[in-house]
Amino acid sequence: MTMQATSDAADKTILHRAIAASAMGNATEWFDYGIYSYGVTYISAALFPGSIEEATLFALATFAISFLVRPLGGLFWGPLGDRLGRKSVLALTILMMAGATVGVGLVPSYASIGWWAPAILIVLRMVQGFSTGGEYGGAATFMAEYAPDARRGFYGSFLEFGTLSGFSGGAALMLAFSLLLGDGAMHEWGWRIPFMVAGPMGVVGMYLRSKMEDTPVFREAEETMHHEAAPGGLRHLLARHWRPVLVVGGLVVALNVVNYTLLSYMPTYLQRRIGLTNDEALIVPIIGMLFMMVFLPFAGALSDRIGRRPMWRFSLIGLLLAVTPLYMLMATGLVGATLGFILLGLLYVPQLSTISATFPALFPTRVRFAGFAIAYNVSTSIFGGTAPAIGSGLIGLTGNELMPAYYMMAACLVGLVALHFMPETAGRSLRDPDCGVMEPR
Repeated sequence: MTMQATSDAADKTILHRAIAASAMGNATEWFDYGIYSYGVTYISAALFPGSIEEATLFALATFAISFLVRPLGGLFWGPLGDRLGRKSVLALTILMMAGATVGVGLVPSYASIGWWAPAILIVLRMVQGFSTGGEYGGAATFMAEYAPDARRGFYGSFLEFGTLSGFSGGAALMLAFSLLLGDGAMHEWGWRIPFMVAGPMGVVGMYLRSKMEDTPVFREAEETMHHEAAPGGLRHLLARHWRPVLVVGGLVVALNVVNYTLLSYMPTYLQRRIGLTNDEALIVPIIGMLFMMVFLPFAGALSDRIGRRPMWRFSLIGLLLAVTPLYMLMATGLVGATLGFILLGLLYVPQLSTISATFPALFPTRVRFAGFAIAYNVSTSIFGGTAPAIGSGLIGLTGNELMPAYYMMAACLVGLVALHFMPETAGRSLRDPDCGVMEPR
């Protein structure tokens, strides 16, 4: 083997390790969301007072509370990651996420300690939200800065493969314990076991990240800073790069209203509103997510050829036109729900697969972590994490079971407006000093 071939093989090995390190953190984050969302019936009964409907609404609201803390996490971890490096921040955030998830499984029941149970749960969800505020933006930036510019869409799609792997893995684990233990044991203690699995996941993720060097792009920028005073920081971000912050925020409205309605709220919706059994309501999204995972790398690779903007436009317009008919299809029963979810998921894939290829390229290196983390988390906290509670609340207010679909349509309209102002990022070098310089269109 020649020296060049040996070097190429080593570079590819490092790239694959960087992908695994990034995706593992995302999988841990979404594993938590999966077991919480798919175990909300058990969690609400164990940790909250009141009727089933009231307790479920409390549990969904607690899920949303964690997202309100995410902007604080973005404000803290983002600038820190731009100063100290992506690697150091990501090693800390994955441990905090995993620790908070394990803690949820250890909270005593409401019957044992009263209101302390939901209070402790809220604190743990806030810790999880704070750490996640740095995790996702950092992981996407880390992966994007390691990936070759010409294949950033393909490699970046594996971050979202980690998302769906973690979420579907958590959901499948909750379903497996439900089938194995039965409803009685699940309500009494069985729902706690999946939360314990997050501990080993966090340790593995931290190990993978600790063995990596920081990204080549960041190390080059850091070397530049030794010779010249490169601007950075929150003030510089908001003064010079407010346009990409607004564009990312608008796109994330569409992205995460769809995401959290489709993935987090759907089991509750299918059970409470459509009348599926608890196990059926868990199986439907798992099947849909498996289909989505198959198509993610292909969609990412396609975005490298035709661009990110056409992928987003197809997804947003497709969802805008199809979401209401597909919700009506889901209301017909188990088969319709499965088919409807699969089609909604496939329409969403062009957005999901291109997140870490698109958003990091809108910011220069010195503010990339902060720009992504702040814009993403502010928008997610207001519109994404609240989507399950808003969908449930709108149904209760209007009596219309299609309100979550209408909410998704409104979010897609916001996304289309933001997309109009987004430049094409396919093939753009993340070393380009003009990243983040957006002229009014």
